[in-house]
Amino acid sequence: MSEAQPKTDKDLFQFLDGLGIAHATKEHAPVFTVAESVALRDEIPGGHTKNLFVKDKKDNYFLMTVEEHASVDLKTIHTVIGAASRVSFGKPEKLMEYLGVIPGAVTAFGVFNDAGGNVKIIIDADLMEYDTINCHPLRNDATTSIGSKDLLRFIEATGHEPLVLKVTA
Repeated sequence: MSEAQPKTDKDLFQFLDGLGIAHATKEHAPVFTVAESVALRDEIPGGHTKNLFVKDKKDNYFLMTVEEHASVDLKTIHTVIGAASRVSFGKPEKLMEYLGVIPGAVTAFGVFNDAGGNVKIIIDADLMEYDTINCHPLRNDATTSIGSKDLLRFIEATGHEPLVLKVTA
């Protein structure tokens, strides 16, 4: 069994260009947590994201993209996102298999690697209030800025249906 290599940031940028979606990327030191990325706020305007890769007991996977300071109640979120049970964090192996990224580089752009449609993506409604949304471009040493409506268009172009739901407390 041969595993396909995950797509790269260059593949992502070509895909965005092909869709006519404007994007800008800023290189920076690798960041693994929201706390580490706060120093970049003055340089990169817009909504910054936190991403939660979770699964339910039936192995349904979900990627929730929320505003970086938002709080998500993992005990009750399953009732909002349509999970079969309470959710827990997905394993790094599944994160790489489905989204092509490592922990610390989780991003809404990861659905670009999910050709099998294994992951349901949820964008928090509060995040959509920003005109510009900032996400890692499949690696955590850069941040790519994209229009919020263009992010939804990108997700749809990958064959996923972006669910815009209020998932934060």
